[in-house]
Amino acid sequence: MDHDAFLELLTPRGQKALAEAVELAGADPVVAATRLRRTYDAALTSAALTQAKLRERGRAKFGDDAALMYFTPHGVEQATRREVAEHRARRLTLLNSEGPRVVDVCSGIGGDLIALARAGCSVDAVDTDPLTVAVALANVDALGLSDRVTVRTADAADVDPASHDVLFADPARRTARGRTFDPNAYSPAWPVILGLLDRAPAACLKVAPGIPYEFVPEGAEAEWVSFRGEVKEVTLWTGALASAVEPGAAGFTRRATLLPGGSTLTATGAQAPVGPMGRYVYEPDGAAIRAHLVAEVAAMVNGRLADPLIAYVTGDDPVETAWASRYEVDEVMPFSVKKLRAALRARQVGNVTIKKRASAVDIERLRSDLRLSGDKSAVVILTRIADRPSMLICTPLELGK
Repeated sequence: MDHDAFLELLTPRGQKALAEAVELAGADPVVAATRLRRTYDAALTSAALTQAKLRERGRAKFGDDAALMYFTPHGVEQATRREVAEHRARRLTLLNSEGPRVVDVCSGIGGDLIALARAGCSVDAVDTDPLTVAVALANVDALGLSDRVTVRTADAADVDPASHDVLFADPARRTARGRTFDPNAYSPAWPVILGLLDRAPAACLKVAPGIPYEFVPEGAEAEWVSFRGEVKEVTLWTGALASAVEPGAAGFTRRATLLPGGSTLTATGAQAPVGPMGRYVYEPDGAAIRAHLVAEVAAMVNGRLADPLIAYVTGDDPVETAWASRYEVDEVMPFSVKKLRAALRARQVGNVTIKKRASAVDIERLRSDLRLSGDKSAVVILTRIADRPSMLICTPLELGK
């Protein structure tokens, strides 16, 4: 979809084509295209059908808003889930009860600026791509936020963050080769982002959850955010938005947050003891693991580490916590495919969930090698205990059981 085709989509004729494309959702693509081509040219037909498909994809992140919004393929992929964007916006507005002035230097299709505007912020957004800017403007208009938001084509490096209360940045993490995990390959590049942070009175920066600790600015707060058990991002808070909690040894504060509930966890200085495998094993949420808060989770469940370097917690008490999945340990043994196969067959296990940490075993090959049949289920955890490859056969326990 090019810029001109998208702009035509916003005209009365384009809106009619889009409405017809939405009605054809689920139809055979060739049939849908043939039907639209009877009335519209090839470019508008393609733009309408593409947009209808993207709206379906956007529903997972934007809910009912997706039916009114516009997307690009990369935009819908990189856009923040609505619940995560709203979580950030709520914290950001604590700076000013009347709503802070925010400059969004990587607006994309507008997912974050929508949440910011709805929370009461006034937003000046920029992006380098004219098509992306056009899409963001269309979303602002479709959702009735034009009185709080401006969007224009500009380079982030040319923005003066000092003229706003807050700098917001969600740098692109894709290159021509696909997704990148190197902050220096972000767009804008990491040095540009750091330069903006230095001039901003406060900043909220969204980055990938695997960002190396050495890239986190000193004095910042790094918040790992998990949504329904999946780590979505790290939010770096600086200046007036950073927590007053004393920074850790890394020079910044670590926090983990669970959504949609909103539970949050920060470093307490806890040191997890190391001891034998108990009746239960706890798998901490990924946000707690990324934030190096496993010891804090261990303290919650009166637990310990079976291996000092592995993020599985074990204990003797069936403690419930949203911060960890809990499994009852049925058997612990040294790793052996033959012994595992025999143990699972003896339990009539035909459906097995295999988890691993600090194990080089190929899970899919192991699953094939087990050749299981039966009507029962089990969880197998491959890990290291006291520096020895080990396996645990477990029963998962849901909250409340």
